[in-house]
Amino acid sequence: MIMVYMLLAEGFEEIEAISTIDILRRGGVEVTTVSIGTHLQVSGAHHIKVMADALIGEVDLDQTVEAVVLPGGMPGTTHLDESRDVDRLLHDAVKKELLVAAVCAAPLVLGKRGFLKGKRATCFPGFEDYLKGAILSENRVEHDGNFITSRSAGTAAYFAFEILKVLKNEAISAKVKQSMIYPD
Repeated sequence: MIMVYMLLAEGFEEIEAISTIDILRRGGVEVTTVSIGTHLQVSGAHHIKVMADALIGEVDLDQTVEAVVLPGGMPGTTHLDESRDVDRLLHDAVKKELLVAAVCAAPLVLGKRGFLKGKRATCFPGFEDYLKGAILSENRVEHDGNFITSRSAGTAAYFAFEILKVLKNEAISAKVKQSMIYPD
């Protein structure tokens, strides 16, 4: 079974995390929610509390993990960016050529580390300067190499469908989209 780590920091954007988790699971992808803090309970940007499956210190990128996903939101993105554990996990994921996906403000975490240099990328308006060396777009979703980026909570489902397409295939992504009666 394909496994994805969804990194949750205090102040994460709930729509971006939960809709992505839901869509991926509908498509048969195992999603492990990972708190980057010291407690399993994580509060989102709009004060919705979520119980994570694991703490970041308990996980590594073993052979079953195929992707790492970063939801945006503030101050969640700032916490992701400042975490040494997240930094270690992302560098390991990039080294292993795993899929790394970030939405809304979270692409800044990738951009500040130089991962998006020369890659097509998008983000929430106002965060473009953090995507150093990226080829910027205003598309809902950009997929370039092992990176997927997206703009906002409003594009979160498109983001999730693209991740599902990459991890599974286009037919499964389309089937889940159709089952949800999701517009194109």
